[in-house]
Amino acid sequence: MSIFGRPHYTSDVTQFIDQLKSSRPDIEQGQREGRSLLWDKQVDRDLLAQAQAAQVPQQPYVYQTQPDPH
Repeated sequence: MSIFGRPHYTSDVTQFIDQLKSSRPDIEQGQREGRSLLWDKQVDRDLLAQAQAAQVPQQPYVYQTQPDPH
């Protein structure tokens, strides 16, 4: 047994999350649905490769349209 271990300790945050999950068992399903809306996207890799290949390199000074002739 480690001298730093707390075998029966649970933090206040862990207790709160456990209590929240027990009182609202549908919360995890809602989190998964929200995640799927924002993060879990199907990526068309061919389209992504085309978009990356079509990028134009940015000039060092963005607002200068013509290179300085000097």
